[in-house]
Amino acid sequence: MTGTTWYVLPVPAAWQRYFARVLLVLGGLFLLLNTITLTAVQGFRPGLWVSFTVWLACAIYGQFWLERRKPRTDPLLFPLVMFMSGWGIMIISRLLPAFGERQTLWLIISFIAFIAVIRIPNLIMLLRQFRYLLLVFGIGLLLTTILFGTNPSGTTGAPALWLGAAGIYFQPSELLKIVLVAFVASYLAEQYPVFRSAELLGDGRKAYNISPRVGGPILLMWGICLVVLIWQRDLGTAILFFIVFMLLLYIASGLSWVAIGGAVLILAAGLSAYFLFDVVKLRVDIWWNPWIDPDGRAYQIVQSLMTFSAGGIFGEGIGQGFPAYVPVIHSDFIFSALAEEWGLLGIITAIALITGLVSRAFTIAVQQRGKPYPTLLAVGFGILFGMQSLLIMGGVLKLIPLTGVTLPFFSYGGSSLLISFIIMGLLLRLSGGDS
Repeated sequence: MTGTTWYVLPVPAAWQRYFARVLLVLGGLFLLLNTITLTAVQGFRPGLWVSFTVWLACAIYGQFWLERRKPRTDPLLFPLVMFMSGWGIMIISRLLPAFGERQTLWLIISFIAFIAVIRIPNLIMLLRQFRYLLLVFGIGLLLTTILFGTNPSGTTGAPALWLGAAGIYFQPSELLKIVLVAFVASYLAEQYPVFRSAELLGDGRKAYNISPRVGGPILLMWGICLVVLIWQRDLGTAILFFIVFMLLLYIASGLSWVAIGGAVLILAAGLSAYFLFDVVKLRVDIWWNPWIDPDGRAYQIVQSLMTFSAGGIFGEGIGQGFPAYVPVIHSDFIFSALAEEWGLLGIITAIALITGLVSRAFTIAVQQRGKPYPTLLAVGFGILFGMQSLLIMGGVLKLIPLTGVTLPFFSYGGSSLLISFIIMGLLLRLSGGDS
């Protein structure tokens, strides 16, 4: 230590690769043990073992491919992602075997996309150069969903957040996550000199020259989030998008009023939505007091709380609990199923995996020091995963109102898994010095 500066010795690359292999092996043993246990409980199901075999093949091939072709990339991201996605497929297969098989197919597609993203030349630079085209594409995709969106469940009055036909559906809001972070990171990187230029006033304060080119995107992003909230009734996506945007803007500018203003706008939007939309009012009301109607409108959150209580410290064991009492348990409430059958230890492990993923994204951002665009891109993806996880985990625990987002890599959803793997591919490219 010299003065107030700390120097941290980096962990040798060989040790990191060794730890990555250990983490992947532990994940494989964990999934194998649970597959054997679930087979003993529910009987032999070929689909369950096919899912484990597919996961194992992707894990082994991906790890050795990265070590051989991309040795300079972050060694821990891939094992973390595979551990979480494999655990997610295990839970889904236990709850709804047919959906577990579909998620396995999406894992194959996502893994192929992951490899493709790493191999495409100059992809990070292309995202920066064509940011306005990305923005137009994102807005067009949003409008298309509003006009032609559907709901695969066919439930009357359910949010129409999907596009697709012939049994194949895709949720455009998942793709908009990449569009959002890539555009905002590129735009703010271009405005970075403006943010960091300040004129010293006579009283010692600093005056920042913030032009309309900076304020314009704030209003544009606010408008996009309002469109998502009003026309799609998608409270979770609207909140997630705006939080990610405002945090990126705060990191780029360092202006405290940005964070305060963003909090005020989110609060104003939430209050307006509460009085304007019944679905938002319902979620807030059952969050505030679910025991008024535990067998009706608040049934889902009440059952979720009971699964956490039943899980205890060590859990009921896979196949031993009753998480299916919670509606949509395989998607929005998969964290509840994990809590019941793996207990507090399972919750801590899942949170540790997600925290490790977010921390690796922030570490990659720190490694890009002096390059605003890749730094903001990595930070944006880290914030995206972190905030999305906090929103859904807090919702199923009744710490905050339910928002309806998925738990990354765990929840059922092909488009969610695919986009998450693509983002991981982009993060690995950044970790390897691609800017």
